[in-house]
Amino acid sequence: MFGFYKIAVASIYTELANPAQNAKKIINLIKKADSKDSLILLLPELSLTGYSVRDLFYQQDLYDAQNKALLEILEASKDFSIVTVLGIYINFKDKLYNCAVILQRGKILGLVPKSYIPNKGEFYEKRYFVSGSKIKNTNIDFCNQKEIPFGVDLLFKDEKDLLFGVEICEDLWAITPPSLAMCEAGANLILNLSASNELVGKADYRASLVSSQSARGFCAYAYSSSGVGESTTDTIFGGDLIIAEYGRILKRGERFLLEDQLITAEIDISRLKALRIKEGSFCDVTQKKFREILIDESKEIKTLERKIDPFPFVPKDKTLLNKRAKEIISIQAYSLIRRMSGANIKRVTLGISGGLDSTLALLVVSKAFEILGQNKKDIIAVLMPGFGTTNRTFENALLLCKKVGVDYRIISIKELALSEFKAIKHDPNIKDITYENVQARARTSILMNLANKEKALVIGTGDLSEIALGWSTYNGDHMSMYAINSSIPKTLIRYLIEYFALNYKNLKDVLEDILDTPVSPELLPPEDGKISQKTEDLIGPYELHDFFLYHFLKYGSLIERIFFLATLAFEGKYDKTTIKKWLKVFIQRFFTQQFKRSCMPDGPKVGTISLSPRTDWRMPSDAKVKEYLERVEKL
Repeated sequence: MFGFYKIAVASIYTELANPAQNAKKIINLIKKADSKDSLILLLPELSLTGYSVRDLFYQQDLYDAQNKALLEILEASKDFSIVTVLGIYINFKDKLYNCAVILQRGKILGLVPKSYIPNKGEFYEKRYFVSGSKIKNTNIDFCNQKEIPFGVDLLFKDEKDLLFGVEICEDLWAITPPSLAMCEAGANLILNLSASNELVGKADYRASLVSSQSARGFCAYAYSSSGVGESTTDTIFGGDLIIAEYGRILKRGERFLLEDQLITAEIDISRLKALRIKEGSFCDVTQKKFREILIDESKEIKTLERKIDPFPFVPKDKTLLNKRAKEIISIQAYSLIRRMSGANIKRVTLGISGGLDSTLALLVVSKAFEILGQNKKDIIAVLMPGFGTTNRTFENALLLCKKVGVDYRIISIKELALSEFKAIKHDPNIKDITYENVQARARTSILMNLANKEKALVIGTGDLSEIALGWSTYNGDHMSMYAINSSIPKTLIRYLIEYFALNYKNLKDVLEDILDTPVSPELLPPEDGKISQKTEDLIGPYELHDFFLYHFLKYGSLIERIFFLATLAFEGKYDKTTIKKWLKVFIQRFFTQQFKRSCMPDGPKVGTISLSPRTDWRMPSDAKVKEYLERVEKL
């Protein structure tokens, strides 16, 4: 389903040196994971015997009991399509190897030995096992099966997008984990069978290690550790279960349970593959050779339980509001400071409308001047009421300027616009695109000319969402001398203004009213004193467009996938017909408005997505949109 795979990670309450009983528990977990439509079930290191049986590993009785228990699991697995990965040890040429066995439908697909054998602190694993790091291109006979691939050069794949590799416990903690080479060779999922004991603070470090490895490898990473059934002679094992994807933990189990535990999560392989394609450094590697083994079949998940974030540009954790907002505002403010320094300019000018974008721009400029210790009267804020300006937005703009303490000026554009209408012989009673754009260009003309007179820098206020949709007047509000909001989408603009409202009490009331005001260019006359031209009624909700933009640019997602994700993210708020309608508008405008982005002014990159033609987005202005629109129509 659009590159999503469900995987299960489990830990059993191990009965030490009792493989038969442990096998029964594993078979029950196989059935449970399969019933949840999981493609893969991952279990801990040395699952059948227990990790902490120590010198019992030398006993032939235990080895035979383990192999007999494995045969029982193989027999039971014939009825299920799920791939099971569990821990065993094998005797190969009179050496013991700590291994992962990968099995499906009664067949052993491969055996992967552990590379790094710990021999420090509470671990004395070299007493029993040898490293399998040099075993490659090897097949062995084991458990009544012939020519089983054995070695550290194994990867496993389905017929679609999944390619997974396996490493064992200490392998992850090594300076050069085997999983990095696997990822370089294309593996997008890493499975780790572990027996990691619990110490104060170790769980946090373990989680960060798993998370960071998934980020470094542009992969998903599943981790299963032995539980409290292991020996507590000198230490305790907590049964930590973790599923991570590209630096984020999707699901984590509960440690210290006196019973078996299973967690599931859906990983997004399509997302990971898209990130790899866009990440140049990921491609610049020397790939080691791996044998790729095809699994019997890939299970299609029926429903997606994973939560799809409707606001991908906005930080999820509200407790991080101050930290994240400060960082974004600092990027904007210091970028402006550097631009002013480079241009040897002490003053700035910008238009203030009482809307979201110009409000954030003014607040950021004010912050920059505070950092410089410079008089805010060098900030020239220009209120330019036109034919569509309402009292509400005008009064909010005026009050904001007064509270921030800038030099504000009121310059009506009506006379200038009327003179333009007369010059081009346009009837002002015709409220068409000419009527609107003449006003927009009049405002920009005033700002540019005033900047020349005052030796100031014109600050652009347009945001990333408007740039994506081309919702600006060419050579009107489209143009400035430095555009500080150019990589901040509308949904994030709101977030940042909320930060100022929470932290600057004197601005709280006016900012909250600005946040509550409908988004509008106010170029058409008001109706009964209220805004008549609501942007989101004309081009669609910005929260939808920001969602489309994020997935279209960040991952190069298929139109069908974007639509599918949007229906999940906005379930209960927008129906499929509405989402399809505005997705079509997004695609149409994104393609046809590229010419405006090709010559957009400089501005700082804030997040991972930018539409600057100099840094992130290079697209021909005459690319055809027909095929994309046809795909939307088929949804």
